[in-house]
Amino acid sequence: MESSQDPATTSVAASPAGQNAHGQNTDPARGARVLIVDDDPGIRDVVADFLGRHGYTIDTASDSRTMEQALARGPVDLVVLDVMLPGEDGLAICRRLSAADGPAIIMLSAMGEETDRIVGLELGADDYLPKPCNPRELLARIRAVLRRRQEPRTVDDGMGAACEFAGWRLDLVRRELRSPQSVVVNLSSGEFSLLRAFVERPQRVLTRDQLLDLARGRESDAYDRAIDVQISRLRRKLDDGGGGELIRTIRSEGYMFTSKVTRTP
Repeated sequence: MESSQDPATTSVAASPAGQNAHGQNTDPARGARVLIVDDDPGIRDVVADFLGRHGYTIDTASDSRTMEQALARGPVDLVVLDVMLPGEDGLAICRRLSAADGPAIIMLSAMGEETDRIVGLELGADDYLPKPCNPRELLARIRAVLRRRQEPRTVDDGMGAACEFAGWRLDLVRRELRSPQSVVVNLSSGEFSLLRAFVERPQRVLTRDQLLDLARGRESDAYDRAIDVQISRLRRKLDDGGGGELIRTIRSEGYMFTSKVTRTP
């Protein structure tokens, strides 16, 4: 299934798919730019064609070098990233992109064990799928991740645009977290959604199922361990050395955000 185009990098323009019978857009993320990084040209072509027919603008790359070339051509909303790549592997790329507050990342790997998923999530991936994956499932995951990225840009009427707690400030519009020392702390899309779920429901016990619904959406089939992993990452990022516990584990029940939260303009 190799493409007649350059096997390293290709681009597929968005098509009119993703509209209903009246020509209205049914996918709020339609037109987003998705970069597929996989050294298998057959997978690149199949996924690029499928996502392109559903309204996404697609670029592809075969390794980290051609990925950087694609990123240099313009902003990318989401990267579908294979773990096993020649040269710099997907995990190293994921760590680097996340540290630079880069695009959302969905990782693909033939290694479908839970420990491999956990490593990917620990490094900042927003979601993780084992290979081979159903293109329709990948499409659903892409829509969910991009929707989570877009949601904070709209703030409910009458509600503040930021939350302050224990000296921290979470800007819901800019998706920016600042420490008590005014240092910006980078958050992945999943971490931001999870922290927002906590600060909007402070001092309440939230079960893992509730957190999955609030942070990932009801259509997600993410497993409980994913929430545990992201909470562990959030705890490390919210540790300013003061010794306070902002996210408390409530045994046999779930988690609670312990601080009082103030909404501000």
